[in-house]
Amino acid sequence: MLSDPHQSGIGDPIHRNTQNIGNITKSNPNRGYTDVDNCVDLKDPHPKALDFYTNVLGFIKKNDVPLGEHRWLTVVSSQEQDGVELLLEPIAFEPTKTYQKSLKEAGIPWTAFEVQDLDSEFERLTKLGVEFFITPKEAGTVKIAVLDDTCGNYIQLMQIMTEV
Repeated sequence: MLSDPHQSGIGDPIHRNTQNIGNITKSNPNRGYTDVDNCVDLKDPHPKALDFYTNVLGFIKKNDVPLGEHRWLTVVSSQEQDGVELLLEPIAFEPTKTYQKSLKEAGIPWTAFEVQDLDSEFERLTKLGVEFFITPKEAGTVKIAVLDDTCGNYIQLMQIMTEV
């Protein structure tokens, strides 16, 4: 476990040119990407997802609102607390479970996060016990790796090798 997970990690913008959450990228206006408030990520159960996304990836909890048997639970970058929120949503709807399972069985990541140095992030996360489905490899103008988020999803990490 990191002594202070907010000082290093994917949830820290120091490791990104842009902040990728959901399949939407939040960036500076010069890159022309769209800002969004919330993107859904299918997580179940909340405590496991919250632990992974905060203590391992380095995001911080922003909202935790009770909604009957569920919660509106979001995490954000520690450096951009008013930025894009990642919703950690339980899987309570049967077709959603089928969709999540099908994506994982096909090896398709649920979402992607951009990092500045993929090899360093891979090393850091591996030391924390994160399992990778795909280890870092070049794919054209990017380098990618795919990790298991322990909640039934693959998450792709991406480093841009050349400016577009």
